[in-house]
Amino acid sequence: MKSVLKLMACAAVITAVHAPAFAKDKIIGVSWSNFQEERWKTDEAAIKKALAASGDKYISADAQSSAAKQLTDIESLIAQGANALIVLAQDSSAIGPAIEKATAEGIPVVGYDRLIENPKAFYITFDNKEVGRLQAKEVFKAKPEGNYVFIKGSSSDPNADFLFAGQMEVLKAAIDSGKIKNVGEAYTDGWKPENAQKNMEQFLTKNNNKVDAVVASNDGTAGGAIAALTAQGLAGSVPVSGQDGDAAALNRVALGTQTVSVWKDARELGKNAAEIAVALADGKKMDEIKGVQTFSGGPKKVPMKSVFLTPMAITKDNLNVVIDAGWITKAAACQGVKAGTTKACN
Repeated sequence: MKSVLKLMACAAVITAVHAPAFAKDKIIGVSWSNFQEERWKTDEAAIKKALAASGDKYISADAQSSAAKQLTDIESLIAQGANALIVLAQDSSAIGPAIEKATAEGIPVVGYDRLIENPKAFYITFDNKEVGRLQAKEVFKAKPEGNYVFIKGSSSDPNADFLFAGQMEVLKAAIDSGKIKNVGEAYTDGWKPENAQKNMEQFLTKNNNKVDAVVASNDGTAGGAIAALTAQGLAGSVPVSGQDGDAAALNRVALGTQTVSVWKDARELGKNAAEIAVALADGKKMDEIKGVQTFSGGPKKVPMKSVFLTPMAITKDNLNVVIDAGWITKAAACQGVKAGTTKACN
């Protein structure tokens, strides 16, 4: 009997040692680059909801657009016992040491929406080249020739170049033929609307306001560009692109001052990221994640295990899609819209 009890005790110890690898109550740390942007509130809500459903805990930190702060933020999340990290990188190169520290300690890292080019990290995003293609297609449809300005994203974010590459896939032939002239192209430091506005103001001055189209890489930069166009009485006559489906941007689409916002349903991105982080924390291999593929399109061509979601272009013609999906209320999308000008607002 004593030997049986001994065996049972040993089994209990072994179970106790191995149980945490499969237990719930995991701590998932999320490092935001710039939480003040409207977009990330939706992502956070989706992450929190998914973690609540799986019985896991959410902790977070906001780098406030500082790469240096994000380094210490990630270290703090590790110190708080994070079993996995979701990181929206402010500067994917600058935070490299923190990512190395996490992975060296066996803490899985999910690069969220922005590439962290480290093969030990997982990468989840929307197909950003496709986002760029969709932006360019809608602007080109509205203005197939003339002077184009390109308001790019932050130079420290690889997504800025993925988007621009997608835009060029659509527009290169027209540029090469001379139908389109690139009269201004600039990165937007920190993706900040005020920096986009300054860039746009400079391009308008340089070209004596003779700008026919603006390919802006997200809704924040689109808002900055449109503010500059408004000051010159050009808003609504110059097509402008964006992405993210921000409420203000979708209202601009309804009003006609923004041509397209490429919608990336952040609820799906947040949900998937949370579920992947939990799975990796539970010991699942990156190769075992549903829908995984190998992506080698980063600047260093490092093979990354990745999941890509599909974006959708939202224009006046299909604005009802985001309203019907509960992404935005009709009242918010249609605020200030004249009767009969936008079908979804009728």
